[in-house]
Amino acid sequence: MTTRVRKWGNSLALRIPKAVARDSRLENGSVVNLAVRGGKVVVEPVQKTKYQLDELLKGVSKKNIHAGVDTGPAVGREVW
Repeated sequence: MTTRVRKWGNSLALRIPKAVARDSRLENGSVVNLAVRGGKVVVEPVQKTKYQLDELLKGVSKKNIHAGVDTGPAVGREVW
């Protein structure tokens, strides 16, 4: 499949055909990494990292846990 590079302001733009977008799971607003490898332009979707609370908590130890923070007395109708 071929497409044409066009001027867009001071930059160049490349339209991604629907079939290519679908097959690469790109959609409007997708974040991509743009690179040049071996003289070729490579566009790769950036995968969102999905965090799991239990996995994050495994990294907490007595050496890296922060002390409590005193925010002072209640100033409204907070319940402590």
